[in-house]
Amino acid sequence: MEMTNSFSGDTPAEKVAAAIAEDGYAVVREAVDADTVAAVEADLAPYFDKAHGGHEDFYGKRTKRFGALLAKSTAIQSMLIHPTVLAIADDALLPHCVRYRVHYTGVMHLEPGETRQVLHRDIGIYPIASPCPPLTIATMWALSDFTRENGGTRLVPRSHLWSNERVPKPEEVVATEMPAGSVLIYTGNTIHGGGANYTDGPRSGIALHYNLGWLRQEENQYLAVPQEVARELPDQIQELIGYALGSSSLGVVDHMDPKDYLHGVRDQAQSDLCPPEVVKKVDALARFHVSHSERGLPGYYDVDTD
Repeated sequence: MEMTNSFSGDTPAEKVAAAIAEDGYAVVREAVDADTVAAVEADLAPYFDKAHGGHEDFYGKRTKRFGALLAKSTAIQSMLIHPTVLAIADDALLPHCVRYRVHYTGVMHLEPGETRQVLHRDIGIYPIASPCPPLTIATMWALSDFTRENGGTRLVPRSHLWSNERVPKPEEVVATEMPAGSVLIYTGNTIHGGGANYTDGPRSGIALHYNLGWLRQEENQYLAVPQEVARELPDQIQELIGYALGSSSLGVVDHMDPKDYLHGVRDQAQSDLCPPEVVKKVDALARFHVSHSERGLPGYYDVDTD
C-alpha cells in the first residue's frame, strides 16, 4: 500500500486535519526550511555523540534515542509550536480538554542494520481500549530524508478507528516517505512503528507528541526541563509543558496557578484558580462516556512488510 496523505507546506491546516481525522495520519512536506533542520542538528550534535546505541528490542538495538529536547535545543521550539501542528492538535484534542500538553520529546536515530519495530499504538500506555477519541497527537520530524528502505515510519491508515483485536494485514501497512524538514502527524491510536534500515546511512527523526491536559505526560517535563530553563521559555511553551491550569484547579501548586508559582508568586491572593476563560472551556468540553472496564493487553503486531 502506498502513502497517500502527503501535503505541501502551504496546505491549509483544515485540509490536513480532515485527512488525519479520516485516515489517522498525514505528512506535511518541508514544513520547516533547511536552516531550521541544520540549527536543530547543531544543537543536538553533542547528545548524538554520547547517545547509547540501544539495548531493547522494542526501542531498537541499533537506534540512538534521547529525550528532554526542550532543555537541549532552542531551535526545536519552532517545530514544537509549528502553526499547522498546533492547529491539528487543537482540532483533535481541544474538544476534550482545556489545554493539551507536551507529552514526549525525543530523537529516534536508526543506524544501518536496524530491524523493524513491532507495530503498536502510542496510547497503549493508558488503560483505555480502542476505538476511542484521540488521546494524543504525535509528530515525527525528518532531520534526514525518510524512505521505505531506510526505516521510514510504518503505519496503518484508518487503524485509529479499529478495536484492539483487529490485526493489520501486510498490505495495509504503508511506509512514510518524506524529505528532510517534513513532518509526519498522526493520532496516538493509529497503529505504527519504525521500519528496518537497509541502507548504509542513518534515518534520523525528532518525535514531538502532545496529549490531553488531564492525562499524565509520557515524559516528565518538570524534571526534563529544569525550572531555571523553563522560566526562560516563551509563555506558550511554558504552558505547553504544564505550567498552566489544566482545568479549574487542575495542576495547582500550594493552591496557586503553576505559572504564577514558577515565576515566584507565593501569595494565594495573587493567583486565580478559576479564571472565567477556563471555566467557560470546562463547561464546553465534550466528555468521555465510560460504560465498563475489562482486562486486556495493549496491542503489538509483528507484521512483516519487508
